[in-house]
Amino acid sequence: MKITRIHCYQVDLPLHEGSYKWSGGNTVSVFDSTVVAVETDTGLTGYGEICPLGPAYLPAYARGARAGIAELAPQLIGADPRALGEINELMDRAMRGHPYVKSALDVACWDLLGQASGLSVATLLGGHVGADFALYRAISQESPARMAKSVARYRAQGYRKFQLKVGGDPDTDIARIHAAAAVLKPGDVLIADANTGWTQHEALRVVDAVRDVDVYIEQPCASYEQCLAVRTHTDRPFVLDEVVDGIDMVVRGIADRAMDVINLKISKVGGLTKARQIRDLCVSMGIAMTIEDTWGGDIVTAAIAHLAHSTPTRYLFSSTDFNSYVTVSCADGAPQRKLGRLAASQAPGLGVRPRMKVLGKPVYST
Repeated sequence: MKITRIHCYQVDLPLHEGSYKWSGGNTVSVFDSTVVAVETDTGLTGYGEICPLGPAYLPAYARGARAGIAELAPQLIGADPRALGEINELMDRAMRGHPYVKSALDVACWDLLGQASGLSVATLLGGHVGADFALYRAISQESPARMAKSVARYRAQGYRKFQLKVGGDPDTDIARIHAAAAVLKPGDVLIADANTGWTQHEALRVVDAVRDVDVYIEQPCASYEQCLAVRTHTDRPFVLDEVVDGIDMVVRGIADRAMDVINLKISKVGGLTKARQIRDLCVSMGIAMTIEDTWGGDIVTAAIAHLAHSTPTRYLFSSTDFNSYVTVSCADGAPQRKLGRLAASQAPGLGVRPRMKVLGKPVYST
């Protein structure tokens, strides 16, 4: 099997709730997503998707993804997409860094490997563990009262894990955490995700003020060193996200006892190939994971589901269903939430069939 052509599509994904707000005053109302189609000489086509959370979240942005894919795509023509190690070496030699650019291409090759072998991507990643897995719901940054009401509303949809977007004014964030905690029921899980928004002294104030609340603290500060300093001052369970951008940071974090959970985003580390390496290391070392991505639609949700569903339940802290947040569906066959849970497709590959009328004409083709 050889890659013969690569197409790149752009699709807008508006949000059901109108906007999504997080630390630093950041907000997005329409996500700019990129879908790639990798064609082969066998007639099979694999699909991947990359959707950065705007340009101010990570060193990634939507137009950069498309520009990078146009740079990399010619290097992959003639390569065997099933040889995932070689595909990743080829991309890393051709482009230093920019893992988000490589992610959709890597995922599309996993889709092709699954289709060619007749196996689901989850099977290739270790097998479907159980019937389904639990999801969290992100609570956009609003007033304490509105965020508490959102917890109750999403619980009615089946969610039991709630990720509060904090990282703003510390006093308001303390109120947000207390308000949300007050409406929790037995079995609910609360995460206060600052998305790097606090300075170190602000984070210390917050963790001290919520020391008696059953809450996880996620990525309080911008740097690893600042987060580690906060970690040493609280006994609340600790999650690292934005600073975990490769397997080297996971190794460092484990050695420093810097976290109890990591947030593993597929595109942040370069695709399913490298995400699987990190996942397997975490399982070996007893570190739990939230498995997700920066954002996306049906194809990203499918990729997340396959990695999450193949992860031992004990170490899968949570996952997410981004396609339920947006109003546009770009593919059939993607997993759909049922009572706060999700299951990966058993069909070969990712199990998705892009809606070409939604994708429109390619913005780039090799």
